[in-house]
Amino acid sequence: MTPGAVVRLVAGRLLQYPDERLYADLDRLHEATGHPLLREFIAHARARRPLDLAAHYTDVFDTRNRRCLYLTWWSDGDTRNRGLSLVRVKQVYREHGLEFASPELPDFLPVLLEFAAREEEAGTALLEEHRAGLELLRLAVTDADSPYARVLEAVCGTLPGPSPKTRAEAKALARGGPPCETVGLEPFGPGVDLPWPTVPDPRETAARQSAAQERTPA
Repeated sequence: MTPGAVVRLVAGRLLQYPDERLYADLDRLHEATGHPLLREFIAHARARRPLDLAAHYTDVFDTRNRRCLYLTWWSDGDTRNRGLSLVRVKQVYREHGLEFASPELPDFLPVLLEFAAREEEAGTALLEEHRAGLELLRLAVTDADSPYARVLEAVCGTLPGPSPKTRAEAKALARGGPPCETVGLEPFGPGVDLPWPTVPDPRETAARQSAAQERTPA
């Protein structure tokens, strides 16, 4: 693998939910890459309790805070177009001999990064196609003062050209404006000119169900 492919593979692992398996892999991930930003995040993860990092992850990548790891949401929002975009991503995987069978959606950034590490040319093209959303995510996580910004910065550094420095520059990367057809979305508020993610996080759903069970009288 090229150094850029290794960055994508390691970053994809670091951007998954920080469970016990991730902590078991930290030493191996540290050895796999010499990238300073990734090693900085790995050092941060080692210094935090797993439960604390997991809570931070859930807070950072909460769709209500407009920080989402599902890239087609940044371009398609809650429209029928997103279904077509997901099918297209799956088709790209299939064209390279990979039948997508994960419970995750195919546009989940860690999934896409693993593909982009193994199939660099096709993966780079796919990441560039969704670069506006990726860069907006990086900027949003940076504004949140999260160490996950280091991982996203490393990912964006594997793409051609410099990263945008502002949201306006990132939005200018988009080839088209926000979709015209929305399904179940409230009108965008002032200053919101991209459709934001609204799909519930499975961890949040599980937490709500657990809380509801605790409130149910025996």
